[in-house]
Amino acid sequence: MPKLEDQTRQHKSSGTRVLNEQELSLLAEQERSSGRNGIILVVLGISVVALALVSFCLGRFSVSIGDVVSSLGALFSRLASGQSLTFESAVQTVVVNVRLPRVIAAILVGAALAVAGASYQGVFRNPMVSSDILGASAGAGFGASIAILLGAPGAVVQIAAFACGLLAVFVTYAIGNAVGRNDSSTLALVLAGIVVQALFQAFVGIIKYIADPYSQLPEITYWLMGSLATVSFDDIAFMLAPLVIGCVVLIALRWRINLLSFGDEEATALGVNTKRLRLVIIICATLVTSAAVSTAGQVGWIGLVIPHLSRMIVGPNYKHLLPASLLMGSGFLLLVDDVARNIMQAEIPLGILTAIIGAPVFVFLLLKSRKGWS
Repeated sequence: MPKLEDQTRQHKSSGTRVLNEQELSLLAEQERSSGRNGIILVVLGISVVALALVSFCLGRFSVSIGDVVSSLGALFSRLASGQSLTFESAVQTVVVNVRLPRVIAAILVGAALAVAGASYQGVFRNPMVSSDILGASAGAGFGASIAILLGAPGAVVQIAAFACGLLAVFVTYAIGNAVGRNDSSTLALVLAGIVVQALFQAFVGIIKYIADPYSQLPEITYWLMGSLATVSFDDIAFMLAPLVIGCVVLIALRWRINLLSFGDEEATALGVNTKRLRLVIIICATLVTSAAVSTAGQVGWIGLVIPHLSRMIVGPNYKHLLPASLLMGSGFLLLVDDVARNIMQAEIPLGILTAIIGAPVFVFLLLKSRKGWS
C-alpha cells in the first residue's frame, strides 16, 4: 500500500487536492446530519398523517378510526368508479363532506404560511420576518372586508382577498424598489411592507366603522380572526394551484436561498442573480400566503414561530429547513384547529389560538437561541 506522501504526490500531479483531517471531519459530520434530518422529516410526515386521522375523529359527532378509514375508502372507490358522491350513513357524510375539506385546508394553509415565513427569513436575513411582512395578510383582509361590505358571496370574498393580497405586495415591492439602493434594498422592502400593512389595516378600520354593526361587522371581524369552519372543496380548489406552484418553486430553490443567507456579495460571487432570485421568491411566497389567507383568514404566528422551531430541530440548511417547516406548519395548524373546535361549545377563531400558543413558544425559542441564529 503506498504511503500517504505518495498518495498526496499523485493527487497533486493529477491536479486534485487532498482533503485535510478537518475537512474530512466536516464532511462526515454533514453526512451524519443529513441522515439524521432525513429520519426527522420521515417522523414529521408520519406525525402529520397521525394528526390528520385524529382530526377526523374529534368533534361533536364522534367517529372511530375504523369509520374514518372505511369512509375514505368508500370515497376513493366511488371516485375511481365514477359513481356519484352520495353517502347513506351519517358517519360518511361527516367524514367526507364536513371534516375532510377542513383537514385538507388545515394541512395546506399551515404548510403555506410556514414555508413562506421560512423563505422570507432567508431572503431578508432577518429572524423577525414572517409570512405577512410585505402586507399580504393586511391586503387580503382589506379585500375580504370590502367584499363583505358590498354583500358579495363567499367565492367573491375569497377572490377579492387573494387579489388584494397580491396587490399589497406589489405596492410594497414597487415602493421598496423605488427607495432602495443596492445594500439598502432589503431594508427598504421591509420598511415598505410595514407602511403598506399599516395603510391597509387603516382601510379595514374604515370599512369596519361604516359596516352594519348587526350583520356585516360581525362577519368581517370573524373573517379577520381566521377560521376553517366554513371551508369547502371549492375553497380548496381555488387555493390549490397558486399554493402548489409557489411551494414547489420555493422548495426547488431552497439551495439558492442558502446562498442569499450569506449576503448579496457572496451570492453574486457564486454566480447568482440576487435581484431576480429575490423577486421570484417574493412572488412565490406571496402566492402561497395570499392563497392561504384568502381561505382561512388572518392566521398569525405560524410563519414566524414554525421556521424557528424547525431551525432548532434540523438546522439552518434550507435543504431540510423548508421541508421541515412545511410538515411542522401542517401539523401545528391541524392541532390548533382541533383545539379550536373542541375546547369550548362555541368555536374559537384560529388567530386567537395561534397568538396564545405562538407568543409564549416564540419567547421560549428566543431564550434558547440567545447565542444567535443562522
